[in-house]
Amino acid sequence: MGEQAGQAFGIDIGGTGIKGAIVDTTTGHLVTERTRILTPHPATPDAVAAVVARLLTAASWQGLVGATFPAVIQHGVAQSAANVDPSWIGTDVDACFTAAAGGANEVIVLNDADAAGIAEARFGAARGVGGVVILLTFGTGIGSALLIDGALVPNTELGHLELDGHDAEKRAAASVRDEHKMSYKKWALRVQEYMRHVERLFTPDLFVVGGGVSKDAAKWVPLLQLKTPVKAAELLNDAGIVGAAMAAAERRGE
Repeated sequence: MGEQAGQAFGIDIGGTGIKGAIVDTTTGHLVTERTRILTPHPATPDAVAAVVARLLTAASWQGLVGATFPAVIQHGVAQSAANVDPSWIGTDVDACFTAAAGGANEVIVLNDADAAGIAEARFGAARGVGGVVILLTFGTGIGSALLIDGALVPNTELGHLELDGHDAEKRAAASVRDEHKMSYKKWALRVQEYMRHVERLFTPDLFVVGGGVSKDAAKWVPLLQLKTPVKAAELLNDAGIVGAAMAAAERRGE
């Protein structure tokens, strides 16, 4: 499919799977069903770029492409590597994926939590909310996105704040709850301690909580005692794809 007005292809790259779909950038809805391919091991630049090419070829897509990546992405270059091969560090991910896409259109790459933040700000729990919004994703670690009046401040990495002498995500990530078989009530106390720390630093107008545990938000979000309102993320599995597509569309519009 050639480039369509109001559409972009979104790709969400994770440690276990790489998902892609065409997105309507005016509504945030997926135009096609998600296609998922297992993340190659080792997840080297060449191997992941080949999967990106497969997704675009399968959709016959030639046009605007956005992709999430589990790393700090500064001006298109990976400065870290989470759940992918360490050889990514220092790699120009934008250029790598643009070449895989045939080079006709630049692929815009951003951090996965940042993409989820954009998706929630445009079409989800933070839609229409002004001021400071912080999205926190609770999974293997803790990802974060900071938005000010809908504009992203990239690469915040708030999961690495210190909490009780530890990296915060080592205390309060969803994986910690699973590993120690903690009840939501007990885990929520840790999450509350962490979010109070973030609250003191940023005084946000809204927290949005995402990650796999957001589907069970009713079991733990009401337990949080914070000054800031907390909403569960709404886009769930589509957030990365939608946010990547939106980031590409908005970058094109600059």
